Amino acid sequence: MVAAATLLFMLVGTASAQTRNASPAPRTAWGDPDLRGIWDFRSLTPFERPVEFGEKKELSEEEAAEAIEAANETWRGIQDGNEAMPTGSYNEAWYDVTGVAQDRRTSLIVSPADGRIPSLTASEMRRQEEIARERQGLGAHEVSNGGFVEELGPGHLAVRCIVGFSSGPPMTPSAYNNNVQVFQTRAHVALLNEMIHTVRIIPLGERPAHDIRQQLGASHGYWDGDTLVVETSNFLREIGFMASHNLKNLRLVERFTRVSPQTLMYEATVNDPTVWTSDWKYQLYMQQSDAPIYEYACHEGNYGLPNILAGAREAERTMEEGRGR
Repeated sequence: MVAAATLLFMLVGTASAQTRNASPAPRTAWGDPDLRGIWDFRSLTPFERPVEFGEKKELSEEEAAEAIEAANETWRGIQDGNEAMPTGSYNEAWYDVTGVAQDRRTSLIVSPADGRIPSLTASEMRRQEEIARERQGLGAHEVSNGGFVEELGPGHLAVRCIVGFSSGPPMTPSAYNNNVQVFQTRAHVALLNEMIHTVRIIPLGERPAHDIRQQLGASHGYWDGDTLVVETSNFLREIGFMASHNLKNLRLVERFTRVSPQTLMYEATVNDPTVWTSDWKYQLYMQQSDAPIYEYACHEGNYGLPNILAGAREAERTMEEGRGR
């Protein structure tokens, strides 16, 4: 499904022209910029710039139209039941499928200039190679050999309905549930993601004194003019973002700026020198939505855990028998 739906997993952003003509941000009753509401962050723009575009940062109108038609053609194939996606995939009611961003960017990544994630460090490359050897023949959602509680494979957080694969931190566009609701008080900001209803409660002001590692990290926020800046560190281990990497050393800076009444610009700077050779940054435009956020009741990986593990043990037994022969 992932291979066939890669294009569908990126959905619509917004025009950068809106940032050039931005009106002053609306204010809360206590004077802070008002970011409250439900924001839709779907985008068809690729996360990384396709290699064939080189240094090209923006599509022409014709190229953008071709990208939209290609996405629609893929979707029509799914609807017609061809081999683009396997039987049993989600249908139109689930997918957030729409056009490319009006600014026609070739990638969400804006730094480095090539629009691509920097190279892995030598130590992380060796770690990934070792994981690949240990997990040879296993799918992303299959339990690693011997895995039980601490390790269920790179997709374990999503499989067990712990953290959504797009909810972050940081947030990234995906196939569906591309919505976040922002709540504000004088002292806190809360981010409620539709994907597995993850909630991040972010205190405003000085950085918390504790160094307790948490699944979603320890966040604190402050205002930089009309921009909300959220700094997060002290992650426990892997997170929904870039799930194959252990990002306990990640230092994340997110910026939220209301660039028009209907548009919120979200920017994330990723820094983990144990994983990547340099930091990198992407930008995502979110549209205000009048639709409600519905409960996403993900339970399969919890209630199905005995079967998941029983299947893994059986697969291991079969593998061992094959080696014995």
